[in-house]
Amino acid sequence: MKQYRINELILYRGFEQDQDELLTDLANLVNELDAEDEDSVFYEEQEQKDVYFSCIHRLVDLAGTYGFAGNLWHCYLTYLLVNHENVFSKACEIHGPVEGSINAIAAHDFEIYRELFRFDFQELEKRLGVQGFSMISDYVNVNENSKMFNKRIRDRICSLSVRLAEAKDIAEFMDDMIQFYKDFGVGKLGLHKAFRVAQDEDGVHIVPIPNIAHVHLDDLVGYEIAKKKLIDNTEAFVKGRKANNCLLFGDAGTGKSSSIKGILNQYYDQGLRIIEIYKHQFQALNDVIAQIKNRNYRFIIYMDDLSFEDFETEYKYLKAVIEGGLEKRPENILIYATSNRRHLVREKFSDKEDRRDDLHSSDTVQEKLSLVYRFGVKIFFCAPNKKEFQNIVRTLAERYGLEMPEEELLLKANQWELQHGGLSGRTAQQFIDYLLGQVPEEEPGH
Repeated sequence: MKQYRINELILYRGFEQDQDELLTDLANLVNELDAEDEDSVFYEEQEQKDVYFSCIHRLVDLAGTYGFAGNLWHCYLTYLLVNHENVFSKACEIHGPVEGSINAIAAHDFEIYRELFRFDFQELEKRLGVQGFSMISDYVNVNENSKMFNKRIRDRICSLSVRLAEAKDIAEFMDDMIQFYKDFGVGKLGLHKAFRVAQDEDGVHIVPIPNIAHVHLDDLVGYEIAKKKLIDNTEAFVKGRKANNCLLFGDAGTGKSSSIKGILNQYYDQGLRIIEIYKHQFQALNDVIAQIKNRNYRFIIYMDDLSFEDFETEYKYLKAVIEGGLEKRPENILIYATSNRRHLVREKFSDKEDRRDDLHSSDTVQEKLSLVYRFGVKIFFCAPNKKEFQNIVRTLAERYGLEMPEEELLLKANQWELQHGGLSGRTAQQFIDYLLGQVPEEEPGH
């Protein structure tokens, strides 16, 4: 029985969060069974069986977490390959094939992985006197939903695992991996669209958000001029041209946040990623930027519902990070923010009274307005008028296949908006959701 050679790996070793524990345990078991020197034995016979079934258990558990199906061993190996951030995989992300000696080193590691893909579990089980692999070699998952990946990525990993297992030589195996890195990237930044920031005693972490609303810009009825400004700026950024930080401001419920989600979904496959950060986390911005500035993706640092009370001073720190510090902002990073306030920092009439006692009142005003000046593109989202609101309702009703006489639909919509927040796109969507919730489901057989 051929031994594992994982100790000979060069690039694809040292996985994060103990992802390779299963591989290490199985390798130790196989290598021990094949060893002739009794002094090398560190598992008793029953322990050997326990280790083996523990590995089978972890493969099944992995399938439950990530939604994998088919040959779970192959899915696991593929999962390791697509998650490992190293010199080769990061060079290939978004850009594809690269030149240089790194290709020979990658080919060396991929040859070891090809051996792992072809490992004979039947021989191992014969030696142990057990059975188990047959139950996970063609696994049908009880639930296709993944807790960690969106369905598109999960399906691509499963299909990639089949191609890697069937690769006729190392060149084909390597081509498949490079194509995946080009299409999807590598690691958490490649396999996810959106992220949040977490902090603990170990530092600042960029944490994936696996479930993102599938909002598209076309779903936002109206606001064509506003959407075009946003698209033009984002498209320039994604294509590597000059682009500006962007502020979306205006009335509540008009689609500012939905527009941000829409551009993420529209440009994700071109390397766009979004990291959401909250006001109390601004001190972590430099750490976040340090982690992403040398990657091949384009990052939007997203601040939702951004505003400051007059006593809050975090905006001063944000000004320096956006523009004004000694270090130039990396070209692969932009700041997008949404706010109900055009000037972000709250101003009161009493401020005017205070200016009588301020020898440099114009400086005080400029200090409060200087943050918004850091955003080169400012896009206004205003509340719709009655006619525009009714058009949104009609469009959404048609989109969701809601059958109701138009006169009745608009009458109920008018009644709804009077009781639920007034004229806005959000109110229209909530009204349609309410009507859809009142439609009884068809009984089986009808």
